[in-house]
Parts: sequence; structure tokens; C-alpha cells
Amino acid sequence: MEKRKHVTLKEKMIAKMIDLYQGNIKDINHFLKVYALASAIGVMEGLDQSTQITLEIAAIVHDIACPLCREKYGDTNGAHQEAESKPLLDEFLAEFALPKETYDRVIFLVTHHHTYSNVDGADYQILLEADYLVNAGESERYAKSIQQFRQNVFRTPTGLALLDSMYL
Repeated sequence: MEKRKHVTLKEKMIAKMIDLYQGNIKDINHFLKVYALASAIGVMEGLDQSTQITLEIAAIVHDIACPLCREKYGDTNGAHQEAESKPLLDEFLAEFALPKETYDRVIFLVTHHHTYSNVDGADYQILLEADYLVNAGESERYAKSIQQFRQNVFRTPTGLALLDSMYL
């Protein structure tokens, strides 16, 4: 099979994340689903190109700290993920030469993707919604809080419609 001559930045990041997860199919499937939903919500909500790219990169790498957290803490608690993500992201993103503004925003989004207060942008809001949509289907703990999350966290019309369609 002949390799494509042009591979996008996102495709390279996806391949690198799959490699990082070392065969953990659950983690691989999770980030791919979050990426797909975040991308779709962003497009449906009309994000500008720069914000859309930032959102998609953040969605790809949002759970980069999960393997480390399982090893170090025995869990993937959101606070642990947020605390452990930055050094891992610094190393992971170094080869991609992102613009500083994109790099800084991806770091911020990933190190806050379990913080549901003071949401300061559409990219942040959509990442929270996409991650929740996937977590609700993967975890009974999240599924029990759907109504609460719908009322307190979801804001985008697309995210609300997806939540209702998928779970309500």
C-alpha cells in the first residue's frame, strides 16, 4: 500500500496518541470519539478555523495523562489528569511547532477539561460537552448525572441536541 504524500497535523497527532496508549483500546476509542464529537459540534456551531483547529487538537490530546495517572494514582481522576497533563503535553506537542497562541490554548483546555466553572470560550465549552457525551456512554457514574449536566454544563445548541438524542 502506497503512503499518502501529505499527512495533516491532526492525522500525525492521532497516530502518535494511538501509539502513546500502547494498545489500550478503551483509551484509543475514547479520544477518537471525543475528537469526532468535538469536531462535529465545532463545525455545527460555526467556529472560526483557528478555534476549530485548537479544539480538535485539544480533543485529540485531552486524556494524555490517563496512562500516567493510572500508574501513579491508580485512577484517572479529573483533578489528577489536569495536574499531570502539562509536562506530557510539552513533550508531545514539541515536534508539531504549533503557533504559540494555539499551543497555549491547547495546554489550557487540556489542563481544565474537568473544570466546569469559568468556561471562557466556545472551544472550552465544546470540549467539555464532547467529553461528557462520550463519558456518559462509557461510565455509569456519568450516566446518572445526565439531567444535572444538561442543566448546569451544556450550553451549545448542538451539544444539547446531541445529549437529548443520545441519552434522553
